[in-house]
Amino acid sequence: MAYQITAGGELYRFADLKTLMAKATPPRSGDYLAGVAAASAAENIAAKMCLADVPLKTFLSEALIPYEEDEVTRLIIDGHDAQAFAPVSHMTVGSFREWLLSPAANAVTLAALAPGLTPEMVAATSKLMRNQDLILAARKCRIVTRFRNTIGLEGTMAVRLQPNHPSDDRMGIAASIVDGLLYGCGDAVIGINPASDSVPVLTGLVEMLAEIIARYEIPTQSCVLTHVTTSIAMAEKGVPVDLVFQSIAGTEKTNASFGISLATLREGYEAGLALKRGTVGDNVMYFETGQGSALSADAHHGVDQQTCEARAYAVARAFKPLLVNTVVGFIGPEYLYDGKQIIRAGLEDHFCGKLLGVPMGCDICYTNHAEADQDDMDTLLTLLGAAGVNFIMGIPGADDVMLGYQSTSFHDQLYVREVLGLKRAPEFRDWLNRMQVTDDTGHLLPQTAGQSLLRIAS
Repeated sequence: MAYQITAGGELYRFADLKTLMAKATPPRSGDYLAGVAAASAAENIAAKMCLADVPLKTFLSEALIPYEEDEVTRLIIDGHDAQAFAPVSHMTVGSFREWLLSPAANAVTLAALAPGLTPEMVAATSKLMRNQDLILAARKCRIVTRFRNTIGLEGTMAVRLQPNHPSDDRMGIAASIVDGLLYGCGDAVIGINPASDSVPVLTGLVEMLAEIIARYEIPTQSCVLTHVTTSIAMAEKGVPVDLVFQSIAGTEKTNASFGISLATLREGYEAGLALKRGTVGDNVMYFETGQGSALSADAHHGVDQQTCEARAYAVARAFKPLLVNTVVGFIGPEYLYDGKQIIRAGLEDHFCGKLLGVPMGCDICYTNHAEADQDDMDTLLTLLGAAGVNFIMGIPGADDVMLGYQSTSFHDQLYVREVLGLKRAPEFRDWLNRMQVTDDTGHLLPQTAGQSLLRIAS
């Protein structure tokens, strides 16, 4: 179906809904690279105006990627909850935006609505929103998940402790874990990106993390971020896998390039559940995503990168994850050119994920060849904290020495907690207090050589 609008005395025509969506997207380098972006600011505004008048229910009948060709599309359409959608089924994209910003949209109504929304609906709405709109609407959503602690409660923000090492050296990893714990990080997960894909090496890392958590009775979970099939193999051998990890995307073809399908993810989910390692809940999956992955795999089907990203959240929510993390600036400036584009993408991803009922975190990051710096990351960190992000990254010195990119440090989470009053997951907060890492207010205590956690790396 074609779309058209007259704006500024000029007639603009858009061949179909995916073209209209792409032209309405705020500028970003990936869409220019793909040849789907608006040719001018005027065309971009005209597309937004036209998109605002599209009924939400149109997205149920006009698939951006054909139902017959893509299992993610089939997941979205077949899993749509018509009853949940009913309260907003009469709205257009523009009127839905206005409703989201009104008092009628609150934590209760948004939680009930989430199963009735498709990724394309929320992606379209985000294209009409200013940054402040994305923050305000996302802040209303509260997605709570549990494994060994409770993540996502109002007024809290968790941190993934990311102790990567370029050679998977256990002493180096242990030193980073101690450092992070003494800064109060680690309630989201202690998660290692391994340099190796050797099953014996990965098994050793999983067992090391399990031993540390058990010895110190840390109310958190661990994850070695290897391919889901490797986690399945380890789980089948009784290796103490807590969270099952996988990078995912919003098209079947992109996921195939990762060596996965929905069936593979289902197998991983069931393997994680079978181990029954959670103590307060059974959210066993950890997913990472990122704008540009579909384009980099030549698997975007002409759909803009932000909409492809939102479709990944439909994949995630099907498996009730503990954590979903948009690694927002990791792929590079070919997809998000500078700090402004990275900031916008991070807010969009967080908004779309939260509206779809996904427990969104963000790796607030950039590569060294992007036109961005740590001040941009400070800005995005602050905005996401205000928007109610579930978790962020904690990396020694904000510089990942294994993956070679810049993110947020152990210190950065202290800043945003102080400024915005954000607390840690309650079980982890109590543990830090018992271990005399923090005081009753959550502030760090001075440490001495007698701190028991220092034995981890000794």
